[in-house]
Amino acid sequence: MKKAVVVLLVLAICGYIGWQNRVNLLVWGIPVVSAVVKPIGPNIPVEWPSGPATASQPPDRRPPNIVFILADDMGFNDISLYNGGAADGSLMTPHIDAIARQGVVFEDGYAANAVCAPSRASLMTGRYSTRFGFEFTPFMNVGTTIFQWMNDLDPPPLPTFIDRATARTLPPFEELGMPASEITIAEVLKPRGYYTAHIGKWHLGHLEGMRPEDQGFDDSLNMAGTLYLPENDPDVVNAKQENEGIDRMVWATARYAAQFNSGERFAPDGYLTDYYTDEAVKVIEANRNRPFFLYLAHWAIHNPLQATREDYDAFPHMEDHALRVYAGMIRALDRSVGRIVQALEDNGLSENTLIVFTSDNGGAGYIGLPDINRPYRGWKLNHFEGGIHVPFMAKWPKHIEPGSVVSHPVHHFDLFQTFAAAAAAQVPTDRVLDGVDLLPFVRGEASGVPHRTLFWREGYHQSVLDDGWKLIRSDQPDKPAGSGQSKWLFNLNTDPAEQNNLASQMPEKVAALEELLAAHNAQQVEPMWPSVLQDPQLIDKPGGVPYVEGDEYIYWPN
Repeated sequence: MKKAVVVLLVLAICGYIGWQNRVNLLVWGIPVVSAVVKPIGPNIPVEWPSGPATASQPPDRRPPNIVFILADDMGFNDISLYNGGAADGSLMTPHIDAIARQGVVFEDGYAANAVCAPSRASLMTGRYSTRFGFEFTPFMNVGTTIFQWMNDLDPPPLPTFIDRATARTLPPFEELGMPASEITIAEVLKPRGYYTAHIGKWHLGHLEGMRPEDQGFDDSLNMAGTLYLPENDPDVVNAKQENEGIDRMVWATARYAAQFNSGERFAPDGYLTDYYTDEAVKVIEANRNRPFFLYLAHWAIHNPLQATREDYDAFPHMEDHALRVYAGMIRALDRSVGRIVQALEDNGLSENTLIVFTSDNGGAGYIGLPDINRPYRGWKLNHFEGGIHVPFMAKWPKHIEPGSVVSHPVHHFDLFQTFAAAAAAQVPTDRVLDGVDLLPFVRGEASGVPHRTLFWREGYHQSVLDDGWKLIRSDQPDKPAGSGQSKWLFNLNTDPAEQNNLASQMPEKVAALEELLAAHNAQQVEPMWPSVLQDPQLIDKPGGVPYVEGDEYIYWPN
């Protein structure tokens, strides 16, 4: 009897300890279970198909090659072009800068959304993603569990609202994606004889019909894991944000994996940014005798923060470990751009290749670095300029005058029309396309501006920019008592850093902009899946800095 009581007592104690440490157990357990259920094999060399051995036309007589390089979560302050030096001011990005200096910089370049997946849907289709219901980022059910348990164990001053009942009704993560009926820029280019290749992040669905190779890409080397190198690799330096829920979730679900088309998952060959670049160079070399569209969707510089030891060691003067790792990641991304440009030069393709570089959204606050979006307020996940005002530049010798500048707002969905026009490709006429061809504005051939009015929407978090006036609205239904304002009005013509909220002083302007929002919303459709999370975001503080009464914040619905 005593032994039974002792056993029960031990089990109870173990159970209590396990429950109190359930977040850590879950974070530890997910990779272990994944490794068993979905093992990742050794590296498989990718065999990219080759184009013709000889070209039927010289490069300048055929449609231009198009290379679209998309960074992930890159802040406006992460490029030395804008500030004379990124990170602590000493990091230079000469290869990225050169695209703008040898081509055009779009000073007011806007992401389609403040979060990755909806931005990518707009980039691929030339449309507001809310026109086809792609309103929220696909979310794994386990993510809501991690968030809930973290809140239960360590209640934050600003609560996170989690609808776990609705989350349990969501389809599996793999099924949350862009409808197959949408027409991508890759599908538009193929009738013009383009070979189309995707490398890196997709995030628009993983089932048949949603995958890159089902949406116009001949081949796809898809990101199947979120590690740049295995966490214990001797060549990697890691920086974790232990108190940040999103960072912990990314680490918990992280694997080191790639997938070519619909084949088996395998380990990449080296640091992920360099590996993707190696493969992109192979695509360029294999297809130098025919027009190609290369969509290089880097994971860099998204967390988890991981740099190669060589890139980390390039900044011994940086005392902040996380910033030093981050700087190393930017260095690798800039090196990638340089290698892509050099490969085009080596293969005699640089004169007739349109290169575009931008980021899917602004820098993330949850990595804990304060200045990545400077001079703008806000972060990824909200519609302040820091979340949506992104690096945006292009280069096309003989077609874009070096040193060109476009100072009016341009948008991610403009790239669809720009690429199609450069290739003289036919765009679909059976649906609304929201973008415009940017090349006439670059050359000074077009009158007016690309856009007078632009919109952003994630559930109740909605914004409009009209002729320099910007309204940010967050009519959160579960607003905590005393949470303060839900509307911000700024005149970006005189206040680009959004320091002076005019909403209470100019109710007529707020009402006029809300009318524009209402008209826009009337043209959109219901989300394909519901929001299950409302997470508070401090506007002026990065992750790891505690909330203080009076700090401005906004809720992110997803």
